[in-house]
Amino acid sequence: MAKYRKLGRTSSQRKALLRNQVTNLLYHGKIVTTQAKAKEVQKIAEGLIALAVKEKDNFETVKVMAKVARKDKDGHRVKEVKDGRKVTVYDEVEKEIKKDLPSRLHARHKMIRVLYPVTEVPAKNAGKKRNTKAVDMPAKLFDEIAPKYVDRKGGYTRIIKIGQRKGDGAMEVVLELV
Repeated sequence: MAKYRKLGRTSSQRKALLRNQVTNLLYHGKIVTTQAKAKEVQKIAEGLIALAVKEKDNFETVKVMAKVARKDKDGHRVKEVKDGRKVTVYDEVEKEIKKDLPSRLHARHKMIRVLYPVTEVPAKNAGKKRNTKAVDMPAKLFDEIAPKYVDRKGGYTRIIKIGQRKGDGAMEVVLELV
């Protein structure tokens, strides 16, 4: 008996498909796919969520000094002339950051190995690079998804059948976070 479904693809295609679907499931909260793919995606997603729940509070808060560019009322950087050149003016600011402890850092690396990078695009600028921002998926897992499932001992996703697909008759399902 095999450990996983081959889904009629080469190993590289299958890994890419599963990574993409797991990333979309965790980013959007639910996806529509075939039953066979959903069962494979469910295995991977449940493992990542369990890892996030386990390592959720495993960090320390550290205060650091950072240089931040001074900005005017319009949000533009303030420039100053030094030695005949325009130079940006920086201020020293104290910031609090989360520093991962070794086991959480290892968990973050495991997540990055599976999840694709996600770029969030505002609706009004669809198709443009302006105002896009990268979403830190491991941070989303630790900060948003894991706190919801602290009291659960597994079973973080559910599969709901929605009927057969018209083209090939494959059973379609909705895979969603509980």
